[in-house]
Amino acid sequence: MNKKRFYFAVTAAVIFTAAVMLCIIISITKSDNKELVLRDLDTGKVYARYQLKEGDTFSITFVHSVNKSPVTEVYQIRNDKIYLEECLYYAFGAGVATTLEGEQTLSYGENGEMIISNINTLMYDLIYVVGTVSDHVLELQNTEISLRELCGQNSSVSFIYE
Repeated sequence: MNKKRFYFAVTAAVIFTAAVMLCIIISITKSDNKELVLRDLDTGKVYARYQLKEGDTFSITFVHSVNKSPVTEVYQIRNDKIYLEECLYYAFGAGVATTLEGEQTLSYGENGEMIISNINTLMYDLIYVVGTVSDHVLELQNTEISLRELCGQNSSVSFIYE
């Protein structure tokens, strides 16, 4: 009877260890294959998928609707989520930061742009409405992608990391 219990315990331990190892392998494999997915907010249609990994960045550049100057928002993938890290702009106006919060810093670029860094804001819902007057441009992996060409004018585009 003790032999049966021993074999049962050994078998259970082997099965448990194999299950844990399988979960670890699946977790590692899935995290390596995560993508930034651009999806139509209304229909769910997937416009594009881009493989990104922990620490990778991407940016969206557009012309501000009020002050008519370029704005670039820089995002980073951290902990399987999207964080706003930096904002570059050339003129003050409605909807543009005028004060710094927490650890944020302000510096000036060589082309006169104001750069707010260390924003470190988790983006629960990252949505852009593609411009009708000017384009929104996604830049990732040294490639620029016109959201107007990819998604169409006035599209509500949701950015999700999955």
